[in-house]
Amino acid sequence: MSNIFDSMLSGESSEKNSQVSDSQIENDHKHKSETTTSPAATTSPTETSNTPRDVKEATQELLRHGHIDETRKAALFQKAMIHSAAIGAALEPLDLSLQLDEHRGVAFLAVRNIEDGEQGQEWSHPLVRRQRLTLEQSLVVAILRQVFIAHEQESGVGEGAARIAVEDLLPQFLTYFEDSGSDAKNESRLMNILDQLKTHGIVSEVDKKQEVTIRPLIAHLADPASLTMLLKSLQDKADQTEMDGLEGAFEERETIRDQ
Repeated sequence: MSNIFDSMLSGESSEKNSQVSDSQIENDHKHKSETTTSPAATTSPTETSNTPRDVKEATQELLRHGHIDETRKAALFQKAMIHSAAIGAALEPLDLSLQLDEHRGVAFLAVRNIEDGEQGQEWSHPLVRRQRLTLEQSLVVAILRQVFIAHEQESGVGEGAARIAVEDLLPQFLTYFEDSGSDAKNESRLMNILDQLKTHGIVSEVDKKQEVTIRPLIAHLADPASLTMLLKSLQDKADQTEMDGLEGAFEERETIRDQ
């Protein structure tokens, strides 16, 4: 038989149970809310690039070296061809453009046309560093370009590599410059020039057969009119020097004969 004390205890217990249940429900709800919102709060958004990897690789190679030669880096050259439009768009803010010579297998950078048309304005480009060739370097470039054009006329544009032996190049070089009198010194002089031009992407290293491959970039790097004028000027100078030498020898001979 229950009494008043039992009723009081029963009421307190129900009230406590109700408080515990409400507290547990509140904690459960809070836990669920934290579980739902925690991933969004703890996970930081990652920046993803919209530029394809192939476009990045080809563009970076062009900015690094200024050109891509198919014979040396065929995969990159193919990427440059396939994604030429995207690469051009990436270069446009830099005032640079992609030039493709599919027949010769070379891609290279060029400064975009300046709107005001001021001559020499391209050299003010912040990413372009002007490199002047020495007279000897320019001469070798002119000779190599003539060999390259002759090869294309005979074999066709983009058909095979244009090569020349050092021993065949040396006499043409000495036609315009004074012979040191030592074959070793003459050859060393020419080899140094070829090594310097290699950094411009014009020629390859001298191979085991003592031959160099003329890179197709030379067709776009060298101005034909300027090189022709250079050769003519040097030839005239060489002829004049030879003529002066002959005249000097003739005058000396006449002087001896008069005596």
